[in-house]
Amino acid sequence: MARIRVGVEIDAPPARVWEVVEPVERHVDWMHDAVAITFQGEQTRGVGTRFVCDTKVGPLRLADRMEITEWVPGEAMGVRHAGLVTGSGRFTLEGIDAPQGEARRTRFTWEETLRFPWWMGGPLGALVGGKVVLAAIWRRNLKALRAQIEQVAGLA
Repeated sequence: MARIRVGVEIDAPPARVWEVVEPVERHVDWMHDAVAITFQGEQTRGVGTRFVCDTKVGPLRLADRMEITEWVPGEAMGVRHAGLVTGSGRFTLEGIDAPQGEARRTRFTWEETLRFPWWMGGPLGALVGGKVVLAAIWRRNLKALRAQIEQVAGLA
């Protein structure tokens, strides 16, 4: 099992960061490993939303089936992975730099606990693929998220 945690500080308030993260279908704009997102049903927001994220990491492609398990606007989004790779993940947004009033910056944290199938190396695949490869990809994703948000805000 791989436990992965990456984070970034973004020069925008949590409400602005949530505006970019909330539309799940737009995650492909900043997640380099996400190729396409297809909803499974009419629901596209909130707890119970189900979707498939076509994912590509190097030569490896898989359809990651997910369901939203937590939805707190401006604060958190959680998912359960139910495809070949199983587990759970969570985005959290925490306001920072707010000595008097509303936060001007956001600490965005991405945490995942993933279990890899035997043919992807099982525990060893989780260690190498998760702790090394996925963490590096997700750090790159968070840099892209930060750039997207700060560029729109005219801060980049």
